[in-house]
Amino acid sequence: MDSQKACLALGLMSGTSLDGIDAALIRTDGNGTVSPDAWSTTPYGDDLRNRLRATLGGNGDIKAVERDITAAHADAVAALLEREGLTPDAVSVIGFHGHTIAHRPDEGITWQIGDGARLADCTGIDVVCDIRGRDVAAGGQGAPLAPLYHAALAANLDRPLGVLNLGGVGNVTFLGEGGAISAFDTGPGCALIDDWVRRHDAGGYDVDGALAASGTVDRDVLAKLLDHPYFDRAPPKSLDRDDFTGDVGELSAADGAATLTAFTAEAVGLAQAHLPLPPSRWLVTGGGRHNPTIMAALGDVLGVPVDPVEAVGWQGDAIESQAFAYLAVRSLRGLPLSLPETTGVPRPLTGGALYRGRRSSL
Repeated sequence: MDSQKACLALGLMSGTSLDGIDAALIRTDGNGTVSPDAWSTTPYGDDLRNRLRATLGGNGDIKAVERDITAAHADAVAALLEREGLTPDAVSVIGFHGHTIAHRPDEGITWQIGDGARLADCTGIDVVCDIRGRDVAAGGQGAPLAPLYHAALAANLDRPLGVLNLGGVGNVTFLGEGGAISAFDTGPGCALIDDWVRRHDAGGYDVDGALAASGTVDRDVLAKLLDHPYFDRAPPKSLDRDDFTGDVGELSAADGAATLTAFTAEAVGLAQAHLPLPPSRWLVTGGGRHNPTIMAALGDVLGVPVDPVEAVGWQGDAIESQAFAYLAVRSLRGLPLSLPETTGVPRPLTGGALYRGRRSSL
């Protein structure tokens, strides 16, 4: 691969929300050239979602689930390429995140299931996977990994800027003047709210934040949730989806949703203490930006403009999958995927494992 030439890359992401597979095409040189293209989301069927949920923590029939989610990712690739009228030869590389079933970086563990060799064989496209592993092996947190992509997207935006991703877990990228960057997980994102709603047979998630909006925040319960040692820890730091229990006792469905929603927003407020300075604007990506109750709570807590990333023309549902396409190109070119300021790795570090497709353009 020409080290200067932009290429078409495809990124795949199965996030902690367990909703499905995001696939995105971008044209990039792995540095400052970033041109987002088409993207798609393929929801998991209920059976596969439930089986995938059962593997969290390293449980369940992991091999069978890994085989089936790899097949689902291959189908997502094929569907996106067919929709866009592209052949596999048009794509230089796939960045394949897989699905995280355990993340305990302080124990040297991060585990994403998904068979990169099988995906390369199924698609005929080169695949870069195991994108977190080398970082964790070197003593980093292995997360978050999107900050370098956020920085590339935000090259022409005013700073200081906070980019907040609210998936199952929340994470922030701080972008300051002169290329300053730092990142870490803020705390819970939407996972606790989703789990609460599901336990109360109110759907798979709080649609439009309506359940939370109909309830009242229990300030005593919220104070207990916020009294967690994670929030006092200095970065680098990252979370597993289930590091917070979200125990709100016997609150009603609405009050519990309201309290957990406030918990997500207040956790972001606490995160500001660990940033070089407070951002003058926040851009929110991930599923949480679709929840007006969360967005309003964030505005109240942060006291500055809080906007969905679409306000600056970004494709909010595709950013994480785009990020892994970007990182795959960086991996092929030996460029860092993580920095001391983003994961705590001792030095800027590349990573990823490469599996060749049936043909290779590299």
